[in-house]
Amino acid sequence: MEIFYLAIVLGLLIWIIILLLPSRPYSTEESLEIHSKKTINLAEVTVLIPARNEASTIVSSLSALKFNDPKLKIILVDDQSDDNTIELANSTEIENLKILHGRKLPPDWSGKLWALEQGRKYIDTDYLLLLDADIILKPGLIMKMLLVAKKNNIQLVSLMAHLRMRSFWEKLLMPAFVFFFKLMYPFDLSNTPSSKIAAAAGGCILIETKILKEIGGFKSIKNTLIDDCSLAKKVKQIGYKTWIGLTLSAISIRRYDRLSLVWKMISRTAYTQLNYSILLLFLCTIIMILAFVTPYIAILQMEPTTIGIGILTLCIQAICYFPILRYYSINPIYVLSLPLVAMFYLLFTLSSAYSYYFSKGPTWKERYYKKI
Repeated sequence: MEIFYLAIVLGLLIWIIILLLPSRPYSTEESLEIHSKKTINLAEVTVLIPARNEASTIVSSLSALKFNDPKLKIILVDDQSDDNTIELANSTEIENLKILHGRKLPPDWSGKLWALEQGRKYIDTDYLLLLDADIILKPGLIMKMLLVAKKNNIQLVSLMAHLRMRSFWEKLLMPAFVFFFKLMYPFDLSNTPSSKIAAAAGGCILIETKILKEIGGFKSIKNTLIDDCSLAKKVKQIGYKTWIGLTLSAISIRRYDRLSLVWKMISRTAYTQLNYSILLLFLCTIIMILAFVTPYIAILQMEPTTIGIGILTLCIQAICYFPILRYYSINPIYVLSLPLVAMFYLLFTLSSAYSYYFSKGPTWKERYYKKI
């Protein structure tokens, strides 16, 4: 009984620490939105899009770029797609769209970074916007990112796109994806030049071309699966500023309406986040159980103090999760689902570790990455 009591107290302590952290990792204050549809000439920006079997999204993504600037330079690198991605891209008839046919993936490279490196060599503008093929940018957003970068002398501006949250599984699991990401990489600390924490969201990154060249291009992070945060870390390490925020103006249209799809997406890099460490996996499991399981067990006990600690823990937990739900206009009742969702994410992480040791390793876009 004493061990259980200690466990529920530790669970409460975890949430008190999260709530009182000066960086407020649960906050949604770090965000960037457009306030008008006015656009400017974006001649100093090139959009670089890696695409592998993106037939379901590429037309929407490219068409949206027209409304930011019809003459915007766009380079699409086809990463050996075996569907009609290229035919559909050509059908958009965008004036400055250049399509490159990607070469075979060499050893020790991730597919996305290899595609980006091939496209990087064709960039002749001061800024480069790295954009995933499933992201739709509202008119004016590129301009807003550019203005923020120039005004604040920031060399890398990154936005976490609004993930699709329509189906039951998306509403249940995707807000928590953002919540847990912000707990691991507090945006406030990441945006502080003196902090060693560095984060970026790979779906939408604006970076100065000369800075990318200075770090050695994408070759410097060629064997990383969490490429966005690795890129931000490289930029910060050589003394430049980075900024990451949320947005409702960059929208991901990739569907995650089945549990298996979310599972695949999270497990691809979950164990990588733990640096493939058994010890960190064990500690993560213990912390998740203390933070999310013990409060519910506590409120089922007969002892009033134990019940009170459990209720207080769940209340603080709800206070921390609520800002994310409010930001994405998700029913507040979903705060009650966080412990269940946390167990799903723990299962995804354990599955990721199992795949690493007993299977072919992380997989994405029909490629396995165990070696890298």
